[in-house]
Amino acid sequence: MPKFNYVALDARGQESVGVIEASTSNDAVGQLRQSGYFPTSVIEEGKGKAVAKSAKAVQKKAKEMSAPKAKKGGIVLFQKKTVKSKTLMIFTRQLATLIDAGLPLLRSLTVLAKQEKDPVLQNTINALADAVQGGSTFSESMAQHPLIFNKLYINMVKAGELGGVLELVLNRLAEFQEKAQKVKNKVISAMAYPVIVLIIAMLIMVFLMAFIVPKFQAIFNDMLSGAPLPPITRYVINVSEVIQKMFIPPYLWYTIGSVTALVVGWKAMSSSAGGRRFMDRVTLATPLFGDLLRKSAISRFSRTLGTLVTSGVPILQALNITRDTAGNVVIAEAVSKVHDAVKEGESIVQPLEASGVFPPMVISMVDVGEETGQLPEMLLKIAEVYDDEVDNAVEGLTSLLEPIMIVVLALIVGTFVIALFMPLIEIIKKMGGHNG
Repeated sequence: MPKFNYVALDARGQESVGVIEASTSNDAVGQLRQSGYFPTSVIEEGKGKAVAKSAKAVQKKAKEMSAPKAKKGGIVLFQKKTVKSKTLMIFTRQLATLIDAGLPLLRSLTVLAKQEKDPVLQNTINALADAVQGGSTFSESMAQHPLIFNKLYINMVKAGELGGVLELVLNRLAEFQEKAQKVKNKVISAMAYPVIVLIIAMLIMVFLMAFIVPKFQAIFNDMLSGAPLPPITRYVINVSEVIQKMFIPPYLWYTIGSVTALVVGWKAMSSSAGGRRFMDRVTLATPLFGDLLRKSAISRFSRTLGTLVTSGVPILQALNITRDTAGNVVIAEAVSKVHDAVKEGESIVQPLEASGVFPPMVISMVDVGEETGQLPEMLLKIAEVYDDEVDNAVEGLTSLLEPIMIVVLALIVGTFVIALFMPLIEIIKKMGGHNG
């Protein structure tokens, strides 16, 4: 009976190479599938070169699939290379569900690629499937797409592959992404309300200053015959004149230059280490929003580190990933000090406490988790607690911002009303005196 060299994948996506006896290649494929394998190459013994050639062809195809595709007849100048976090979250949950249901990894990727609507993610999934079929592990395939999958994602998948619990790790990763997205949405919704109100208030103010105040100014000049105006009215008219000049050359160019300089300065400051550190410290110390952002950062830190360690990622590697994905330089520096302390065999409590970012409750819970050997579980518990803290902070901030915004808008409108109607009262008195 002929012998066949085969390359196949098991349910976890791990490559298996061996020899099987069968009457035909189709029988060999059937035997492998009955054993729970997904054959990627079945070649009759003595044709090893064909196997190698086939593997190289698969790898070449994977690279072609991962490269951005240009439309026919044109060149794409701004090719989208990233995927929204929500889209990636849905992909992770679907992949975890399919693998948990017993589908092989390669089959799961093929199914998801066919139904994916995002073209970037669809091409990426196809590239992952081809790379896995070519003999690469799932984590190695993901590492070829750093703009889509970050270090946290790749290392968790790698830990799942090494431990033989890929479906469990994918479920944890999906839960991590869902909870992180939920916290992020709450923070954004809490900050969106005052930003929108302030933008509308500024637009209204610019409109009044540019179009309404000049008309009142002309009325005052005609009716009051050069009589002195109230201080508040003179102030509003002066501001109106400045705003009008901002949109007329040559002052228009000064305005554009100033805005450009501010944007460039902001970008330069946020891209430098010192500037970013200063901005993050100011952000955490900001009234009203600072407490919300601090709680969100602590929740992110606890969930990231807890999920990584629970999934089997070594503690030092987990700390490095947590530092890189912290999203706040102050938190990242604290995690870096924790990494150095753990590397020297010391406790992680002292550097956390020295950072001044983490509240006593978090430090106490970490200390207890470290003493009892249940640090990952305690970190995840801290994340749950601070998820609730974020919920409460959002509700409190929303209820507090509503009256503050009303008062701010009332002050703006009241200032205009008083500034414009005080001279009108003088005009009415003057007209009344003439009639008398």
